[in-house]
Amino acid sequence: MSKEPGYQLDYLDQLESEAIHILREVAGQFERPALLFSGGKDSITLVHLALKAFRPGKFPFPLVHIDTGHNFPEALSFRDQLTAQIGETLIVRSVADTIRSRQLTEPGGKFASRNALQTFTLLDTIEEFGFDACIGGARRDEEKARAKERIFSIRDEFGGWDPKRQRPEIWNTYNGRIRKGENVRVFPISNWTELDIWNYIRRENIALPSIYFAHEREVIDFEGQWVAVSPFIRLDASDNVERRRVRYRTVGDMTCTAAVESAASGIDDIIREITATRTSERGETRIDDRVSEAAMEDRKKNGYF
Repeated sequence: MSKEPGYQLDYLDQLESEAIHILREVAGQFERPALLFSGGKDSITLVHLALKAFRPGKFPFPLVHIDTGHNFPEALSFRDQLTAQIGETLIVRSVADTIRSRQLTEPGGKFASRNALQTFTLLDTIEEFGFDACIGGARRDEEKARAKERIFSIRDEFGGWDPKRQRPEIWNTYNGRIRKGENVRVFPISNWTELDIWNYIRRENIALPSIYFAHEREVIDFEGQWVAVSPFIRLDASDNVERRRVRYRTVGDMTCTAAVESAASGIDDIIREITATRTSERGETRIDDRVSEAAMEDRKKNGYF
């Protein structure tokens, strides 16, 4: 974005500049990087930043989606639309295929989430393509375990993460040196908040899936959370299906992501809602993070992104 003489960088410019620098560091330091792309707002923002970092050239990495089979249709449709629009490579690998090939046990219960099984598919995909760096849209304000990550977060040869084995990143110096079999997870928007993302989306006029804006949907009340009715959850006789006007703050699987009641039909409305809330997006809407205080950290230690 061109600036007038004497222009002072605001905080969004600074965040954007840092993220672009990190993306270019990945391109410079690694041989086979990949950008994990789900069709959610954070990964969409990463794609927008990559366009700024590398156009008019092609991305120096493919987009990779680990498809659980429980995704929101709106997110999948947007994923395909965006990748076709920008003309970049999209690699999709299926958790359902991993379940069959590895003979894994399909989760059961009311909300049969495949989140834990994503790890197997991700690690298989890293091995299949020899990826040495995977770029993701995680932010430190999302969840306690994510707050322990560095920008360049090393994983061992088994995909495991040791929160105590973190490299210092002094003066924005990122060390991508790894041994054979290791890889690095990279978080270019780690220093952004949910509100930063939305302010940047507004400034840059970034298109998003409709699921982020208020719409009517059939839901059930589960422990104070509105969970969408879908083929992937088990409806019990005690469940009361209601039609509510809701939107999603974060887009995970339909089995583990709850909606919030909202009338926010535009980005300004969403920004006002976020400014007024005291709850993180994952804390308010992710069912799977309620399993235990260390649920996310345990998954990350085993290779989860």
